Parts: sequence; structure tokens; C-alpha cells
Amino acid sequence: MAFGIRRPELERWKQDVQDGQISFLTHYWVDHRFPGCSTVTKVGCSDIDKLADWGSRYGLRREWLDLRNDYPHFDLFGDRQAEILEAEGYLDQLTRLTKC
Repeated sequence: MAFGIRRPELERWKQDVQDGQISFLTHYWVDHRFPGCSTVTKVGCSDIDKLADWGSRYGLRREWLDLRNDYPHFDLFGDRQAEILEAEGYLDQLTRLTKC
């Protein structure tokens, strides 16, 4: 279940992904399979090779890509989520949620 994002943020992410840009979207997230994680960042791009190359810089494997919909993406959570967001200059996406 996703929450904590506004429709314009989601629509911008979707458009960026469709346009072949690497795009980041962080939101609250609840999944019993990942106890202790309350947020997830979706890093998407419609250009699968570009996205896989981006992910490989952070040790993310191509087979970890979520390809089940029109918005291919990696799901980041936990410590790696914070590390990658900081390295990419998007840590504010995570800190704004933790300040609520």
C-alpha cells in the first residue's frame, strides 16, 4: 500500500519514466514481507538498458527490476535507499517523510 505522495508528484514521475529519464519517487509503504521499512523509493525509466546501467553503479542487478507494469523500476528501501538517495541528491524525498 502506498501513501504520502500527491497526485502531481506521481504524474510527474510517470511522465519522466515514459520520457526515458531516470526518475525517483519516494512514498510511505507497508508490506509485511519487509518489517521495519516504512518507505520505498521507486527509481524508474522506460529505457530498460539505461535503468539497468544506472542500477549497476549501486550494485543493483538487472533481474531485480520490476517489469510488471508500464513503469519499469527498482524498489529501494532500508539503508540502501538512504545511501542511494543521498548519492543522487534526492535525500530530501526521504527526510520530508520522516519529519511527519
